Amino acid sequence: MIWTKLRDINWFLVLIVLSLSLFGFIMLYSAAGGSMQPWASKQLVRFIAAFIAMLVVASINIRFWYNSAYWLYFACLFGLLLVEIIGSIGMGAQRWINLGFIRIQPSELMKVAVILALARYFHRLPLEQINRLPNMIPPALILLVPIILILRQPDLGTSLVLMVGGISVLFLAGIRLWIFLLGGAGVLAAIPILWANLRSYQKDRVIAFLNPENDPLGSGYHVIQSKIALGSGGLWGKGFAQGTQSHLNFLPEKHTDFIFAMLAEELGFIGGFTVITLYFMIILIAFATSFYCRHQFGKLLAMGISMTLFLYIFVNLGMVMSILPVVGVPLPLLSYGGSALITTMFSIGLLLSIHIHRDTWTSGLSE
Repeated sequence: MIWTKLRDINWFLVLIVLSLSLFGFIMLYSAAGGSMQPWASKQLVRFIAAFIAMLVVASINIRFWYNSAYWLYFACLFGLLLVEIIGSIGMGAQRWINLGFIRIQPSELMKVAVILALARYFHRLPLEQINRLPNMIPPALILLVPIILILRQPDLGTSLVLMVGGISVLFLAGIRLWIFLLGGAGVLAAIPILWANLRSYQKDRVIAFLNPENDPLGSGYHVIQSKIALGSGGLWGKGFAQGTQSHLNFLPEKHTDFIFAMLAEELGFIGGFTVITLYFMIILIAFATSFYCRHQFGKLLAMGISMTLFLYIFVNLGMVMSILPVVGVPLPLLSYGGSALITTMFSIGLLLSIHIHRDTWTSGLSE
């Protein structure tokens, strides 16, 4: 039966994932000056483990993920609470739990857990009851509690992606548009309060986004060097491992947040366009998976995952291209990092599971 499910996997999506990951390994190898150490070798080991886990997730019946949705959510919520107590600090933020052999970032895993929990909640809620006030309180708490905990770390980028991904599920589930408009108006009205409570480095990032040349050696340095790397690549790039911005260490965080800038410098517009096209194909496949799924849980889950992946890609590329502020969001499958890779591969595994079990009888999900 497992082999039958593996046969039904969308192998085209798997091929795209492998292609993007290959780009990531190549860039990490280049970032280390033509060496597998310290990044490419670790990322390769993580990817092999995550790839096997992805296939396992894909082969598990979608009923299991439906029944486990709340358990996974509360496990991730417990992880966020542990971060508050025993979390390790890195780069000025307390976001990780150190397990010795790996550092886990619960906020990354929470992105998928929130979508799972919301998809399960709305699966059995009749459409005519969705907009009743008592029925809107649980999904609001499911979304707001982790956002508050993630903001405390602080991690503004992940909290924004989590919020928009969760809101997209609420919208697709049938929450009325005027509620979102009212919430958006409230957020706009609260901008002065939010600005006053931002940390100094977060304010510097916003100011640098508006005018990076105002502080070229400080808060605007990342953006300026990224734009130089992007522009200097031209059509075909400077050649593999020939990027001056990255290899002369002008480009910061070249193996994580700004890996796309290094890729564009070395592989040019053609390489960057190829990577963006592969991402676009993943989003299209996720949309198609949602469209052809016969049960509400799978539809909402697939669409929520696609929106989360899109937001991470859009925010990272917008940050690198200086059309969005720098918020420290990794590029899925390319950036170095364990938690982000695990979360992405788990998300892809869920998409594959939805595709395999797209005709699962709706009433049987809770059995």
